[in-house]
Amino acid sequence: MVLQILPNLDGGGGVERGTIDMTRALIGAGWGALVVSNSTRLAGRIDALGGRHVRLPVHSKNPFVIAANIRRLARLIEATNVDIVHARSRAPAWSAYYAARATGRHFVTTMHGTYGTHMPYKRLYNAIMTRGERVIAISQFIARHIVETYGIDPGRVTVIPRGVDLSYFRPSAVNVERVITLARRWRLEDGAPVVMLPGRLTSWKGHADLIEAMTRLARQDAICVMVGGEERNEAYAAALVKRAKELGLGGRVRFVGRCDDMPAAYMLADIVVSASGRPEAFGRVAAEAQAMGIPIIATDHGGSREIVLPGVTGWLVPPGDASALAGAIDAALNLDEPGRTALVNAARAHVEANFGLEIMCARTLAVYQDVLEGAKRG
Repeated sequence: MVLQILPNLDGGGGVERGTIDMTRALIGAGWGALVVSNSTRLAGRIDALGGRHVRLPVHSKNPFVIAANIRRLARLIEATNVDIVHARSRAPAWSAYYAARATGRHFVTTMHGTYGTHMPYKRLYNAIMTRGERVIAISQFIARHIVETYGIDPGRVTVIPRGVDLSYFRPSAVNVERVITLARRWRLEDGAPVVMLPGRLTSWKGHADLIEAMTRLARQDAICVMVGGEERNEAYAAALVKRAKELGLGGRVRFVGRCDDMPAAYMLADIVVSASGRPEAFGRVAAEAQAMGIPIIATDHGGSREIVLPGVTGWLVPPGDASALAGAIDAALNLDEPGRTALVNAARAHVEANFGLEIMCARTLAVYQDVLEGAKRG
């Protein structure tokens, strides 16, 4: 039995997706799957897969709540005969670690980001994620960060990239009606090239850089589509809209908000851009775009360097360089049919070989098995 613990299932990000994916894999492999979070909306998905969800306030950073959670978790671990506790986030990791230690269970962590270390206490707070018997890093970039920042034994670190569901992110799985529905909703004109940036509306995702790049394109009919929720980012969204109007791009930059059908969204794009100013821990957008056969342009740092093969599956450009970004967009738009076909085929093959969901699940199950067998050998 494996207990996965995270703050909430309702976010829809990589942590949440990975938890659900591993629940499915655990059940399929004949393991027991228990998930603890503060979720309400998506908790039923765990039960529907054959696992069990238990709601606890593990999202809280309050020391008194964490202390209470240690006792709650210890009782749950004993009652359900958990073998491995897998922490996927810092706040719940504190209670999970001490509950696992109190009950003599194995403790595994997954490091999903670099986290902030600008304050001394933050490094200590983050360090709980390095206390796993095995520490899973979602990219080589994160693995190097763990070893260099926290000084842990590299032998305890296992790189398992996030997995892309290739049955979902597959061009042939998207019917025409889904694509047409989105095109109408987003008011996309036939024939105009679409440059798409999927991502949360936050300044480090590079929306402003893409807007600047749009003014420097050789083709002035291209439309820029920003896909991502605007929750609690109204001021930033308003500033981007204002900047686009100042540059004369008011009609060519669309902020379409959240999209629940990203495979169809990708099918509308001629180019997908990941312009993050800070290094991506993995680079999910770059992997998904390649799986969908769409040329990708990403910034040249972080996990993107492991996903995009420059000149083969896409382009890498310096972060914050609007001119370089514009040049890469022009190059992508100017690909002839044989060139685009070669890139699309190489990109899909690259993702299938390295970033498929089945690969992630199999490697994680292998870590669990190795932890248990290591205990037996010991």
